[in-house]
Amino acid sequence: MTIQRLRELLKAFGEVRLAVVGDFFLDKYLEIDPALHEVSLETGKTAYQVVGFRCSPGAAGTVTNNLAALGVGTIYAVGFVGADGQAYELKEGLAKTGVRLDHLFECDDLMTPTYTKPLVRHEDGTLEELNRLDIKNRKPLPAEVEDAIIEQLHICVQQVDGVIIADQVQERNCGVITDHIREVLADLAAEYEEKVFFVDSRTRISEFTNVIIKPNQYEAVVGQASRLLPPPVGQASRLPTIVEVEQAAAKLSQRTGKPVYVTMGERGVLVCDGQGCEVIPAPKVIGPIDIVGAGDSVTAGIGASLCAGASLTEAAVVGNLVASITIQQIGTTGTATPQQVLAHLKEVRSS
Repeated sequence: MTIQRLRELLKAFGEVRLAVVGDFFLDKYLEIDPALHEVSLETGKTAYQVVGFRCSPGAAGTVTNNLAALGVGTIYAVGFVGADGQAYELKEGLAKTGVRLDHLFECDDLMTPTYTKPLVRHEDGTLEELNRLDIKNRKPLPAEVEDAIIEQLHICVQQVDGVIIADQVQERNCGVITDHIREVLADLAAEYEEKVFFVDSRTRISEFTNVIIKPNQYEAVVGQASRLLPPPVGQASRLPTIVEVEQAAAKLSQRTGKPVYVTMGERGVLVCDGQGCEVIPAPKVIGPIDIVGAGDSVTAGIGASLCAGASLTEAAVVGNLVASITIQQIGTTGTATPQQVLAHLKEVRSS
């Protein structure tokens, strides 16, 4: 991709209208200073002392954070929050980034999904994340909430150039993207063929049809052949070969009837359009990295680019550039601005 072409796409982002439907979480970070530990008089256990905290939209909210940073003109959030304090903080965070909340509604009987992330601040200033505390709804989504989301989808799809689906909750039918809503999305994608429908799903990527999907290399291959498993946290595991990823992507593309993007970490992004596959290499990154939220930044970069008129491979280049910037932001789910993306391509071209 040329510098001029990237500049054109980034400028076009300002006219793009996107809906993000899915599981909006609150990310709550608590910074702990070990030097201030106290012993609880009641339990005798160590009481960690929080010296700072910050909140930001997470999961589907990470996608909207990235879209906003990239300068996408109009962003709608479609989903639900609970009637609680977490909902207030989440909606405040979304609103600060310019996300429209017209289609995000409160439910008295549901909790606002929240990832609480304790971080130990070491003497050298680095932060180490401890065990995360998750708040999720673990019962099936009430029928009336499901109906309300479907109603909002039908309204919102008419106002946008594309729809990004962020299916975060692993428990089936307990998040926004239930089996029924997935069917509705397939029908809407078939009805509005001129619009971009782009899906990132943590556990059910192979169940979507009529939409562009974006699994990672393990999700793609495991979905087609059970002999490969995702790597255990902190442990090495055999990477799927490029041929295995291509074969899996081709099968997924045949099933969905749409192109497939497969993220492959430092190897880049594989694009399969049903006719063939192409690997778009990732820019080289030097130094420490934090991959939390990397997939969401790729989703934002690709989704916005496709809506701006990019080709499949051009969109993959932008997704790679965005992710290579965000993973260098340690201890947070980072974002990238158009200026950073443009500068990074210039740096890559000159190296």
